[in-house]
Amino acid sequence: MAALMTTPGASFPEEWFRKRTYHHSRFADVAGLVRAKRGRTVSVCLPTRNEAPTVGTVIRRIREDLSERFPLVDEIVVMDSMSTDGTVEAARDAGAAVYQDRDILPELEPLGGKGDAMWKSLFVLSGDLIVFIDADIRNFDPHFVYGLLGPLLLEDDVHYVKALYERPIEESSGVAATGGGRVTELVARPLLNLFFPELVAVIQPLSGEYAGTREIFESVPFFTGYGVEFGLLVDIVDRVGIDGLAQVDVEVRIHRNQAVLELSRMAFSVLQAAFLRLRSLGRMELYGDMERFFHQFAGGPDGYEPHASLIEVRERPPAVSVPGYRRRMRRETAGP
Repeated sequence: MAALMTTPGASFPEEWFRKRTYHHSRFADVAGLVRAKRGRTVSVCLPTRNEAPTVGTVIRRIREDLSERFPLVDEIVVMDSMSTDGTVEAARDAGAAVYQDRDILPELEPLGGKGDAMWKSLFVLSGDLIVFIDADIRNFDPHFVYGLLGPLLLEDDVHYVKALYERPIEESSGVAATGGGRVTELVARPLLNLFFPELVAVIQPLSGEYAGTREIFESVPFFTGYGVEFGLLVDIVDRVGIDGLAQVDVEVRIHRNQAVLELSRMAFSVLQAAFLRLRSLGRMELYGDMERFFHQFAGGPDGYEPHASLIEVRERPPAVSVPGYRRRMRRETAGP
């Protein structure tokens, strides 16, 4: 039997991994981070759809610890996608400004999905630095935010920061310490190893917690749906180089684990985004359009029953290329 490799292969970006992988405790001096802002402002955005059980706690911890106790975060915004479970009310009660993604740029064709909501958030957020945080985190702690901001504020030439963590998973016998992140391990990581080897040292390429400069977010396209994280990682590194990327260990992230059928639909979105980007980079030819209907099966009383979902990953252009965005930025720069 061949022995498993215990050290990274020749293509592994060892130097970047050692230089740009941090633990959140390195940035625990929040007062020091406030001083390092040097006039820059920070926005935290939470894209939501039916996250009432957790969104209020996440917002409240950010507001109390990182806005009131320390003036690190200047703005907390929820970009909601037609939640029906009280998410909007919980977010407002906790102190966030809430927008509906359908109300932003209503003249554009509505595409929907997480990535579209995040892209639209750029048109209402005011910060020079932007932190995206998923709203379903059950064990949220302020280090999820200040850990991501640390490299942007203290390290030279860092433009984009990804969170990494262990992801426990609920099983019939209890909660296993690891096992979450199945789409990452079964889809995203193989894709990166095959086509983007410079990114194989990114431990959580699909993490929903990341931060960056406004300049970098506004300069790249956003895929709609769950392809957004894969697309941002590839496009931002293509723009600023691997040294412009950092990753921060925030230890453990506990959230609502999704069922396999839901994860399969997410994987379909990630694959679409990857193939679309490979085509635009001239690294893959697609003959005709990709199929957007995703067929799955569920057991029923009369045997397996087919079910088809329309999952179409689209692409929003860089925000800075949109005339309305440029006008808004000019107004804010000019002031009242």
